[in-house]
Parts: sequence; C-alpha cells; structure tokens
Amino acid sequence: MKKITSLLFIALAFASCEKKTTTKSTTSVVGYTIKLNSTADLETLLKVEKYPLISAHRGGDAAGYPENCVETFERATAFGPSIIETDIAMTKDSVLVLMHDDTLDRTTTGKGYVSDYTYAELQQFYLEDYKKTKTTYKIPTLDAALEWGKGRVVYTLDVKRGVPYEKVIESIRNNKAEAYSIVITYNADQARAFHKQAGDIWLSVSANGKEDIQRLKQYKVNTNKVVAFVGVTEPTPATISYMQQQNIPMILGTIGNLDKSAKTNGDALYQSYFEKGIQILSADRNKEASEQALQYAKKHNLTSQFIQTK
Repeated sequence: MKKITSLLFIALAFASCEKKTTTKSTTSVVGYTIKLNSTADLETLLKVEKYPLISAHRGGDAAGYPENCVETFERATAFGPSIIETDIAMTKDSVLVLMHDDTLDRTTTGKGYVSDYTYAELQQFYLEDYKKTKTTYKIPTLDAALEWGKGRVVYTLDVKRGVPYEKVIESIRNNKAEAYSIVITYNADQARAFHKQAGDIWLSVSANGKEDIQRLKQYKVNTNKVVAFVGVTEPTPATISYMQQQNIPMILGTIGNLDKSAKTNGDALYQSYFEKGIQILSADRNKEASEQALQYAKKHNLTSQFIQTK
C-alpha cells in the first residue's frame, strides 16, 4: 500500500483536471479503493484502524454527474477512499433501482412515480444532474451498483418506503456484498426489523446518545455491527464520549448547514470533527471533505490495510 502522501497527491492532481463532459466514463481516474473481504474486515476498518472517511451523499453529484449514478460513484473514488450513500427504490416489477425521490421528475428526463414503471420502461429515460442537464447515464439497479462496488467502496444503503428489507437482503446476498454494505435505519424499530432478518449485516442507526443505544440493546440488535448516525449538527461532547466508550463509530451529516459553514469559513472545519472523535462525515462537498480527511490521516500517521490507490 502506498503512503498517504501519494494518495493526497492523486486527489489534488485530479481536482485540477476534473472533467466537464457528461458523456465519458470516469473509470480511468479511479484513485482509491477500499477492499474488504468480510464483515470482520469492515469492523477492523471502522473500529480498530479508525481511518477517517468521507461518505459521498448520493455519490456527491456535480455538473455532469447525477446523484445515485455509478459513474458519479467512480468520480468520488478519485478524491479519497469513499463510502457511498445511495438510495434504493423499487419498480413496478419489483426491481431495486437507485433513486432518492418517489418520482422521476427531479433527477431524470422522465415524469411520474418510479413504482408506476417496470425496469424495462425506465430505460427510455436518462439521468440529469443538479442543473437539470441531461446526461447519457441510465437509472442503475442495486445489483449493478453492488457489483461495481466490490473492492472499491463501502455503501450505506438508504431503503426507501415500500421497499421490503427481504429484497435488499437478497441483493446483498446474491452479490456477496455483506462486507461492504451498511443498511441505513432511522430508529430502533427499523433496526430490529432488519436485524431479525440479517443479523450479520452492518446497520447505520440514528442515535444521539446512551438512551438510543440502550434501546437497541433491549431490542437485541447487535451494537457491535452498528454505526451511529449522530445527526446533521455537531453532537455534544457527552454523545461523542459515550459512543467512544461503546466503541461505536459515528457518522456526522455535514450535508446542509455544516457543509455551508465549511465553504464559508474554510474546509479545515472538516478536520475539526475528526479531531473531536467523529470518524465518518457524510458530505455533499465530498471532494473538499476528502482532501481534509487525507490531510488529517497524514498528520496523524493513520493508515489502513484495506485502502489502496491505483
């Protein structure tokens, strides 16, 4: 594994020549990979090595790169070792696809509810970026995303309303993606429901302190395989201290106000969250946040046996 200094150089070099076209694949600029072979590897990455990581929110869309698009995920890996947060919806014929909204209107050339179309019918539409610029990219299936992600990224999978956990578990199993999949749940009830069906798969659970974690334990959720999403505002020192005592990794959502604050006051703000004990930042500004994560890792001589650069 090359040193972090080499990784940082690649990220900065890519930042200076980021592509503008909406038609070319980003495969040639993949700089970082996270290669995990088991859920034990994921545990080592998150709880032993404690390497600072950025979760690219919906892949980190930019001009020419739509959200929830595999090509956008590839772009994210050029900036740093990446967790990819993505959303799972279901078509009329029960195919799992990547889509945040209930409808196609905001992010594609189509209109109407995703659930009103079969997967084959969705192929007539193209993904659009945040400027509503049409790209050549199509709506991907969860299977395609999981297949691409093996040996490249870690996923946090946001299961949208109406999507059965059984279908998500089936896709994870079929793609042997347990090692690099974390399923997002928003409360203890959801965590319990998923855990009963697949106790070996890691969960992200919204948790702000001791009470939330104790409830998970009461529900027999294995908190050794839990990442705590501590919200979109900086958690209290008490929350951070408790999670550290429990050795539960934390995700802070910088999406929204905290990203705006970093843009206004300086990107070093991202490093301040790592300094306070947060390990994962879920950011819309994943390029800038990744640069800060690499700098933090270099400053503190942090490495990971699972992270490589091409």
